[in-house]
Amino acid sequence: MTRPDNHVIVLFGATGDLAKRKLLPGLFHLAWAGLLPDGYRIVGSGRAHSALSDDAFREHARDAVATFGRCEPSGPVWESFADSLSFAVSDPPDAGPLLPAVRAAENALGGQPRKIFHLAVPPTAFGSVVGMLGDTDLAANSKVIVEKPFGTDLASARALDETIHAVFDESRVFRIDHFLGKESVDNVLALRFANGMFEPIWNREHISHVQIDVPETLGLEGRAHFYEGTGAFRDMIVTHLIQVLGIVAMEPPVSLAAQQLRDEKDKVFEALRPIEPGHVVRGQYDGYRGEPGVAPDSQTETFTALRLEVDNWRWAGVPFYLRSGKKLAQHREVITLGLREPPLRMFPTDLPWQEKNLGNRIVIDFGDPGWIAACFLAKEPGPTMRLAPEAMTFRYADSFCQEHGLEGYERLILDAMLDDQSLFTRSNGIERIWEASTPLLDNPPPLRPYAPGSWGPEPAVSDLIAPHRWYLEDADVE
Repeated sequence: MTRPDNHVIVLFGATGDLAKRKLLPGLFHLAWAGLLPDGYRIVGSGRAHSALSDDAFREHARDAVATFGRCEPSGPVWESFADSLSFAVSDPPDAGPLLPAVRAAENALGGQPRKIFHLAVPPTAFGSVVGMLGDTDLAANSKVIVEKPFGTDLASARALDETIHAVFDESRVFRIDHFLGKESVDNVLALRFANGMFEPIWNREHISHVQIDVPETLGLEGRAHFYEGTGAFRDMIVTHLIQVLGIVAMEPPVSLAAQQLRDEKDKVFEALRPIEPGHVVRGQYDGYRGEPGVAPDSQTETFTALRLEVDNWRWAGVPFYLRSGKKLAQHREVITLGLREPPLRMFPTDLPWQEKNLGNRIVIDFGDPGWIAACFLAKEPGPTMRLAPEAMTFRYADSFCQEHGLEGYERLILDAMLDDQSLFTRSNGIERIWEASTPLLDNPPPLRPYAPGSWGPEPAVSDLIAPHRWYLEDADVE
């Protein structure tokens, strides 16, 4: 593949949790895999209270890679990577030492290297950082990676886009969603469009319903300040699950080029019906209000399950059920497509597993490394026609060398350096999702309590999906 042009990579929030867990280890893995440019420099930046010397930042990066990375920080590749690292304080709107640090990195590379600014900072800081980049002319010949959430409603999303577009045109804006960089999510495109056995049935004639289920077992993990202003719907449903829905439900693009791929995904968002509050279950786990930093009367939801409808020719009448929340029974990332049953039933319908409808499904686990299963009914050996659920399962871990794989952030950072926006979200798509969410945000249903370790508030969650059932609660083909 083509390697990126020479780049200066600037990480705002370089001492934060995201940089430590994902960005620094991911950048080193790209270097280890030979996918970074021939010439690159990485400038970490933070406010004065988090200032580090260059050597201290290198040690910070070594600890991050050793703890969270897939490659040992040693040998010639690490030495070259460490030499590329530097740190500079910036307190927007004052660029402070950052401006000379970026200029020094550019001069070290020579020529006219590209610049990419990764905003791994709270959303409240986006405006000041982007304004500083414009005021100092750092934005010239550069791109910006923007972290979620992309606003908290339609008005704030539009305001954020106006702020960003005042400095960067849309072709230089990369709104990152690491779910879309996962190999197993990308494989949904291959599963559908490269295999004649699946594309003909990927429609309302053969699929009865779709589930996108991303439960989490973790709680707040010290992120109360962020979560209190966000909640499960804004943190997970808008940013991640509806984006995955766009991949599942899109029409075949003319090509996999960025414009054509994003055009088809945005058509799905245009076809979303407004979210009806009556089709939403909001929950809060018992003990949430006792967490440090949480208001004693907090109305923030830690769980959301909802029914969405895509009002177009392919999906009319097919419900999409989305669920995510904190402190649930399992941590999973699963897409389940329920297939319609044959019109003529020749087999017994009173068997123990029949109520759960364990056959007739396509299940896509898009956790790392992920797997795909076709669940069906087969005859048990014996003298009578007795059926039992079985599955044919493809597992990434068993089929491909995992060293060749890139994690979500790694893939997307590489794509941004290559100017490939295929797996990044456009402003109009984000705004359309917020527009469809407005009825829910204006009139949210009441919170329902649920026990940590459960599947959410019952019976409301089961009633929402009836007459279907949540796949994860009934079967596990892994």
